[in-house]
Amino acid sequence: MNLFSSIAKETGLSQGTLYPWRKRACSNGLAVPSGEIETERWSIRDKFNIVLETATLSKVELAEYCRSKGLFAEQVKAWQEACMQANGGIVQVARLQKELRQKDQELKKTEKELKRKEAALAETAALLVLRKKANPIWGDGGDA
Repeated sequence: MNLFSSIAKETGLSQGTLYPWRKRACSNGLAVPSGEIETERWSIRDKFNIVLETATLSKVELAEYCRSKGLFAEQVKAWQEACMQANGGIVQVARLQKELRQKDQELKKTEKELKRKEAALAETAALLVLRKKANPIWGDGGDA
């Protein structure tokens, strides 16, 4: 059972009434969970909104906020840490993308070199075949 079902059952309001209210609250910048009772199943966006709302709160204010939302301060702190690590991940992603571009360039260079060598090998093989066929017709052809 999700949050909307339990609220609808508790208040007697239909879920169709609750959804627009939630949408309006979200558009006003309030952190409203997406209908999940279990906070660990909330969307990343909802967790991020809570991190933003609690960023400037003192410990006392954070505890009060958490009580009103049915959260634990440790959860919010863990979400804050995850947000901080996500920023570090952006730097790592950029570094990995740069390395990937370099590897792609190296691969293209190697493929080009391989094609050149294959063409040279094919040319040499063709010349050997022609030499074998020409020897019976014209002789060794070593002396002109």
